[in-house]
Amino acid sequence: MIRIGIADSGVDGAATAQVVARKDFLDHAASRSPGTTPRDPAGHGSALAAVIAAAGEVELLDARIFDASLRTSAAQAAAAIDWLVSEGVQLLNLSFGLREDRAVLREACGRAIEAGVVIVASAPARGEPVFPASYPHVLRATGDARCTEGEISWLGTAQADAGGRPRTPCGRVAGASAGCAHVCAALAQLMTLHPRAARDDLLDALRRNARYQGPERRNA
Repeated sequence: MIRIGIADSGVDGAATAQVVARKDFLDHAASRSPGTTPRDPAGHGSALAAVIAAAGEVELLDARIFDASLRTSAAQAAAAIDWLVSEGVQLLNLSFGLREDRAVLREACGRAIEAGVVIVASAPARGEPVFPASYPHVLRATGDARCTEGEISWLGTAQADAGGRPRTPCGRVAGASAGCAHVCAALAQLMTLHPRAARDDLLDALRRNARYQGPERRNA
């Protein structure tokens, strides 16, 4: 069973059946009454969790760092990462990107990587780099319009390492966030098949098994 951490807006819906732990990392107390208000009114984390849950034998850990505004801070994200690592996750899905490098987030990612956790973070296909995707040893994932369900591309560009379907099946989330979740799901499947494989071996397998090699040529 692969333990996967999702730091996002929370998990509602069918994927909650695979959630084994959850914790909030918001700047304020969430104003919700249990059983009456959805944990994830934005629907962002739930849509991504559904993609990752479909990978098979996985346990999900839900660290809520966004409210409905889908905004977070480096400190919130770092605290969530540290908690997820303490709970024994093997894989982290971070479908968000902050414009500025912050030491607290960089150090949390470093601790996770040192602990052997594989981090997948979303990166824009174009534009300025974002964090945590731009930190060393973080797999940078984005959306690739060539990819359909279950397909992954190995881009190897200055912007991103890998790409996945740029939309969740429910259609609620699109772009780099969705692509990141699809890449994370593909890695989870590889980890299930090769539970003792090192990070570099997993990434090599992801590259070799990719449906597409090289960047998407949008003007072709």
